[in-house]
Amino acid sequence: MSGTTTDERVRILRGREWAHPVRPARREVLSALPELDEGRPPLLFVPGFGHGAWAFAEHWLEHTASRGFPAYAVSLRGHGGSEPAPEATLRAYTHDVVQAAAGLPQQAVLVGHGAGALVVSHALARYPARAAVLVAPVLGGPATAGAALRANPVGTLPALFGGALRLHRRQLFGRDLPDADARRHLARLGRAGRRAQWQLLAGRPAEPAVGRPPVLVLGSPDDRVVPPAALTRAAGRYGAAPLLFPGMGHDLMLDTRWQEPLDALLDWLVKEPGRR
Repeated sequence: MSGTTTDERVRILRGREWAHPVRPARREVLSALPELDEGRPPLLFVPGFGHGAWAFAEHWLEHTASRGFPAYAVSLRGHGGSEPAPEATLRAYTHDVVQAAAGLPQQAVLVGHGAGALVVSHALARYPARAAVLVAPVLGGPATAGAALRANPVGTLPALFGGALRLHRRQLFGRDLPDADARRHLARLGRAGRRAQWQLLAGRPAEPAVGRPPVLVLGSPDDRVVPPAALTRAAGRYGAAPLLFPGMGHDLMLDTRWQEPLDALLDWLVKEPGRR
């Protein structure tokens, strides 16, 4: 893995993880590659709980490739086309991301959406990413549970007791997304592992990132899953302010104006990380 120092290897290879390794699982990875290799870093998109790689294959993978970036999306175990894993843990999800990133031809940019942003924040302590982007991040803890209960009590309560978290249309999408598209996306939603859901609510903070990569946080002030204050707190962890897209729902990559946040993300990668 290019660019990895001795200190970084010590942090990535932990004795307790060698002693109790994560069980291997078949992972679905979808991709879209640019027609010409411009030497730009690959992006690995990590979906949130209940979503799979399909959520990025809808729009973001092809558009990312059209901008000259190799684009990949991984389905965490138990999601999308990956192997079922009803008892998956946050550690297992983190393992999936690190292994998928390590298999890419170059040092990758990790892009996590929703609870996938929490997985990415943990993966950054094990994988020396070129940069990271947290999209509408759900980083866990009591505040996450409180916001979810206020926005969707009927759909959230079962998750507190090991059941499935059920999200509704108004939480995920803006008003201008056609109903047929919203129904199609909602029908594809799965569920995260029971233990992973509980660990999300516990909100264990991630360890410091390897190599201190630049991190961008973006979202919508109209997101009914992640309130604006949570976006500000998430960005504040990395010494920045969030980039906001009013009028969009939680699933920015599936909403009608999906191209706006993606182009902003790619523009940032062209400019900001290269100066560090």
